[in-house]
Amino acid sequence: MRFERVRIAALGWDRAPLEVSSLALERRLGPLYERLSLREGRLELMSGVRARRFYPSGERPSAIAARAGAHALARAEIDRARIGLLLHTSVCRDMLEPASAAFVHRALELAPECPFLDLSNACLGFANGLALAAAQIERGEIDAALIVAGEDGGPLVEATLERLLAETANPRKALKLAFASLTIGAGGAAAVLCRDELAPRAPRLLGGVARSASQHSALCQGDREAELAGPLMETEAEALMHAGIELARETFPRFLAELGWTAGSIERIATHQVGSAQRRLLFDALGLDAARDYPTLAEYGNVGSVSLPLSLALALESGFIGRDQRVALLGIGSGLGCLMLGVQT
Repeated sequence: MRFERVRIAALGWDRAPLEVSSLALERRLGPLYERLSLREGRLELMSGVRARRFYPSGERPSAIAARAGAHALARAEIDRARIGLLLHTSVCRDMLEPASAAFVHRALELAPECPFLDLSNACLGFANGLALAAAQIERGEIDAALIVAGEDGGPLVEATLERLLAETANPRKALKLAFASLTIGAGGAAAVLCRDELAPRAPRLLGGVARSASQHSALCQGDREAELAGPLMETEAEALMHAGIELARETFPRFLAELGWTAGSIERIATHQVGSAQRRLLFDALGLDAARDYPTLAEYGNVGSVSLPLSLALALESGFIGRDQRVALLGIGSGLGCLMLGVQT
């Protein structure tokens, strides 16, 4: 996919107020750790996650997404009446019906002419939303679009802790399958895309490449167990990591060819933040300098679909990404799917 007239007018985010350290989670798992003769500190050591952030109980994903969307709209300085598409792209949703996007649309008072929908694709949803909205802008169907995501990992982590503490049959295996769930955090992100004449100095979204490896769709699966009244996720973490790295390795040369880039010409990187080992292996596999990446994992954990846009937004806000730089957005989501997008600031 190539885009000639699409700009990222603004990015917005919402920061969850409650910080919870990995050590605090491990202390809650004290009885399990004692049974398995495990020492505190392994969660941060193995994942790179020092802490993650949560919302108070009862916070809706749509409310998180709406706050992030309001932040992006205020920074974009584009009339809300020009937003021709709203996409809510989180893993988390308020309910099965109606779409969480409906509540975001209402909260932001978007125009009746602006359609809304949920677009869910694990941690890749936001990147998919960028690509789909950009295609409509490129074809001249709409002037601007708002892509939002609101992830609340708190209920998942709480349900995981509860299940692990109750596990008696094979607690070591249960902890292994639940390890990735303990790295999950919360937060919101949003992006306003528009035709280039509406924000001529804003970063350009150039295009990218998507690739699938659905033979690995069983490696990470999340659902809800009625007796726990909360979501649960089981992940073959090591197998998923290596399959994802291989998919990225296959996608990357096609991405470079599509944009006419080389690995050395990429000046900054924003990725979906999964874990320190995954990050190291990814950059080694692609021949990229990790110093060009803006890591958020240690402070925010894995925030699902929010991780990539949040990292990009904070990198721009901090000045880590400056003017006239080539930025690679590297997304991988369970399923498996990979989407790499290029930005020229």
